[in-house]
Amino acid sequence: MALVLYRKYRPASFKDVVGQEHVVRTLTSAIAANDFAHSYLFTGPRGTGKTTLARLIAKSLNCQNRKNGEYEPCNKCVSCDEIARGVAIDLIEIDAASNRGIDEIRALKEGIRFGPTHSKYKVFIVDEVHMLTKEAFNALLKTLEEPPAHAVFVLATTEIQKVLPTIVSRSQRFDFRRLRHGEIKKRLEALAKREEKSVEPRILDVISTKADGSIRDAESMLGQIFALGNEATMEDIEFLLGAVDLGTLHALFEHLAAGKKPEIFTLMNAIKEQGADLEEFLRHLLRYVRWMMNSRIADRNGDGRADGA
Repeated sequence: MALVLYRKYRPASFKDVVGQEHVVRTLTSAIAANDFAHSYLFTGPRGTGKTTLARLIAKSLNCQNRKNGEYEPCNKCVSCDEIARGVAIDLIEIDAASNRGIDEIRALKEGIRFGPTHSKYKVFIVDEVHMLTKEAFNALLKTLEEPPAHAVFVLATTEIQKVLPTIVSRSQRFDFRRLRHGEIKKRLEALAKREEKSVEPRILDVISTKADGSIRDAESMLGQIFALGNEATMEDIEFLLGAVDLGTLHALFEHLAAGKKPEIFTLMNAIKEQGADLEEFLRHLLRYVRWMMNSRIADRNGDGRADGA
């Protein structure tokens, strides 16, 4: 079975991470100086690299060939290989969305008592940590208050407001941002080249816009485009947008830009009569408008890239 793109091309080194420069710079400096924290808290929108960076921390800390003053994993040693293949015993990943109770955290606490099997550190990644119950949070808090020297925690969440302040205060917090349109498009172009696929630039623009800052969502959509054939067209993107007609979106955008009120009302009535979900249609319209604005700014700049994209 072929791997989906975001798993097939998951960054193997810190230099491969798209965006989040502020997070990468701080983490790599701490690892190189051997002055890293025992607990990290990654917060931000889904698909922005939180779990990817958590795994890179585990890989770097346990890399058998990494020298003092360095931070990149070698990606050749036994530890790096096991983490890359998802079979590392000393890397424990917990999905708090489906393992949110006190029993799971108690089991985690029991596991922490024992040192790593053949690595330097045991790394615990707790995804969607905000989903833990109050009792589970309290159990986790006791562990974070007095962690053993061999344990490193990386807690990830999309809803920081639901995480207990006491957990936040005992962790080094990093806020992940949504990726910019230009960053996502550049990544998609690189993946298309590696897969030897031809995709129209406009399709990459639409995917980058629809992804709404999530590199994982963008890569998933690109994989769907690849599945439609080597020469994907603009019609193919309509499939990804939930069968929204791009021609209709463009026509409405032009009417709005020109202030043609009668045409706007006529077109909206036609859309409604077709049985379309107007709320969903308007969401697509907002994404399309943002994409068109980026494209037109890029054309004015003359460099193919919109400011801030």
